[in-house]
Amino acid sequence: MLQSFPAGLYAITPDTNCTVRLCEMIEQVLANGVACVQYRNKAADQSLRFSQAREIHWLCRQYDVPLIINDDVDLALEIDAEGLHVGENDITVPVARKYLADDKIIGVSCYNQFDRAVTAEAQGASYVAFGAFFQSATKINAAQAGVELLQRAKDDLRIPAVAIGGINLYNAPALLQSGCFAIAVCQGLFTGDDICATTQEFSRLFNKL
Repeated sequence: MLQSFPAGLYAITPDTNCTVRLCEMIEQVLANGVACVQYRNKAADQSLRFSQAREIHWLCRQYDVPLIINDDVDLALEIDAEGLHVGENDITVPVARKYLADDKIIGVSCYNQFDRAVTAEAQGASYVAFGAFFQSATKINAAQAGVELLQRAKDDLRIPAVAIGGINLYNAPALLQSGCFAIAVCQGLFTGDDICATTQEFSRLFNKL
């Protein structure tokens, strides 16, 4: 059975070499309403990535929350993660499907390109992600996306659309009102003083829809 991609807060892990601290932060979001977690660490070597992803996956399973691996199909296979997220220069959805089980989630970054989302859906993607909607500290030179993409996706696509890029508690409501299914957050979630409270506030935004 195909795993469904959940609506709500989609946490993107921050880059850190401290696995203990990373797991502490992930458990805080898991305990306070996050719907999905993506493991992303471009700075780590393969050994550390495997160690961190394995520990995070164990935590995610305790809370029945899917773990998506960013741009590493081998790692996704190695730890049997619930899904994979790919970008423009990564493997395509059809190639990913050759490696991953049919029930796995595959997400595709579409930036500000709606045609890319249409192609991703046709190829069997589980969800598409548009952004950056706001200035992002994670990807400083990211292409800027307009909120009209979210409304168009809601009207014209059969798969969910995720909003990403510079999202915080103040600008997230406008994206939700435009029709996005989930919001992906990294800095706006993990850099504050109270990760638990921030997670709860983000989650409550979806309860108001």
